[in-house]
Amino acid sequence: MNEIGGFRNPAAEKRYFAAYDRAMAECPEPGTVFDVETRHGTTRVYRYGDGGSSVALLPGLLATSACFAALIPALAEHHTVYAIDTLGEAGRSVQKAPFKDIRDRTSALDDVFEDLGLKDVRLVGGSTGGWHAVNQAIHEPGRLASITLLDATTVSAPFTRKVFRYGLAAAVLDSDRLWRRFLAWSAGEDVFDQPAARLVLTGIRCYRARVPFQVCPSDEALRSIEVPTLALFGGRSVVHDSAAAAARLKSLLPHADVEILPDAGHYLYLRPPDRDLIIERILDRVA
Repeated sequence: MNEIGGFRNPAAEKRYFAAYDRAMAECPEPGTVFDVETRHGTTRVYRYGDGGSSVALLPGLLATSACFAALIPALAEHHTVYAIDTLGEAGRSVQKAPFKDIRDRTSALDDVFEDLGLKDVRLVGGSTGGWHAVNQAIHEPGRLASITLLDATTVSAPFTRKVFRYGLAAAVLDSDRLWRRFLAWSAGEDVFDQPAARLVLTGIRCYRARVPFQVCPSDEALRSIEVPTLALFGGRSVVHDSAAAAARLKSLLPHADVEILPDAGHYLYLRPPDRDLIIERILDRVA
């Protein structure tokens, strides 16, 4: 690719950051805010807590650090948590150079870890963030201690066709009514009025991303992962066949701990019981 992402116009940028500030207000106050210079741009990182191991959080597509508001307090009570706005997407990170391929995206994240002096990182990714975590474990695993995947998409199963049909219709017609229905279908309940969900929608409307398209890694690539891996899938997730995704990942990565949360949808920690279980699983694995 030879383009970089950016906002559609100054008015769209202003509208987006108003939504961003509302969503980030749901998170605790960060101890430190970093703008890390990398070879592909500036990456925004929020640090919470100051003890234990380093836990880095990678959000779903366009979800930014705001999507982890419900997880950060419990994790930061025991560990130092770094919430990252994904470079190349809407958020406070600013892309300045194009990504040629998916390996460039791992280089950009490795630059962040290097600049912050992080090693033995416990990398946690939700949805597309899970795909980024896997990509990192395949191509730049040197600073990783483990990866945790929260209903990761396009890792061991493709998106369902309905995701493309439903999402395309909502994007083309771009009405609040259709987006509300799409978000309720994908989340398992109506989340349209939640600030983090509104932020994702505002990003879709206001930002043009220019990043390599994510695709499922090859069997060989998945088998090459050596870092300890925890993969949690939503039994009611509609974005992919979670049972097939879990089975394929376990067959290719026998050392991985793979679990299906039967009542969870794609937004894996939306329900308090699932959220508590996810926090417990993460803390159990983070020494």
